[in-house]
Amino acid sequence: MPSLKSRFFYYAVKRQLRKFALRGGSLEQVRAARDKSSQRMFPAPQGVQVQAAQLGDCPGEWLRPAGASVDSVILYLHGGAYITGSCHTHRGLAGHLAKAAGLNCFLLDYRLAPEHPFPAAVEDAQAVYLALHAQNPHRTIVLAGDSAGGGLALALALRLRDADHTAPGAMALLSPWTDLTLSLPTHQSKAAVDPFFPDTSTLSMAAQLYVGNAGLKQPLVSPHFASLDSLPRTLIHVGEHEALLGDAQALAAKLQAAGTSVQLQEFQGMWHVWQIFAGRFAEANTSVKQLGAFLRGA
Repeated sequence: MPSLKSRFFYYAVKRQLRKFALRGGSLEQVRAARDKSSQRMFPAPQGVQVQAAQLGDCPGEWLRPAGASVDSVILYLHGGAYITGSCHTHRGLAGHLAKAAGLNCFLLDYRLAPEHPFPAAVEDAQAVYLALHAQNPHRTIVLAGDSAGGGLALALALRLRDADHTAPGAMALLSPWTDLTLSLPTHQSKAAVDPFFPDTSTLSMAAQLYVGNAGLKQPLVSPHFASLDSLPRTLIHVGEHEALLGDAQALAAKLQAAGTSVQLQEFQGMWHVWQIFAGRFAEANTSVKQLGAFLRGA
């Protein structure tokens, strides 16, 4: 049974997103508004140092919890449907995950579509991963990402595998978006209860902006259509009330069939990337704690 506090946040988010959608605005205005509100609502948690940095010629931030282990590092890839999202929107979530894992985390500010369509985001993720590896070849690199960032983490792992690079130690995926064709049943059946995606229009528009002249079924665009063998062990967290539930379920089944160690946990009553509210209600804290422990153990 979901906690009362989580239900309050669920309806508050649903109401706020409905108001936000009615305002409209250009993509630039949407990005600016989300950056501004997120800096106020989702700051880095206490005890986590924030440092702007560049790796592999890509901008981002180091999130450094006090007493972090030096044996592993997290590369975090933010969500936002490949067209929004930044260090500002995800500093809080990535910081809470870094703190739970006891690991330093690099939060990548990868290039966004439509200005920079596929494969720009994948190229940025790979450049940063290889830069992290070059800094310390003996350190384990683990991947984490939410929504589009979860799909991007998978695409990065696939690209590293196919190029015979050192594999990540593990992947923690939060409500990953893996099927940009929107062919899975929950894209429709869960729309009514999903605060973010009450229909497929937003995701469909974002997918087209992201792929540009590429195809939606390309494996690095939609890992749902990829061969998923020889990937790192993976933990997937997804909510009951989200349109991307089917993406997570199908991904877990495909990884298991390919022989990859995978765990899928579905959280009753939760919505898309509810973990951003870590520190505010129990289900967000529980998920982040479990994801952090998984990454720490890689």
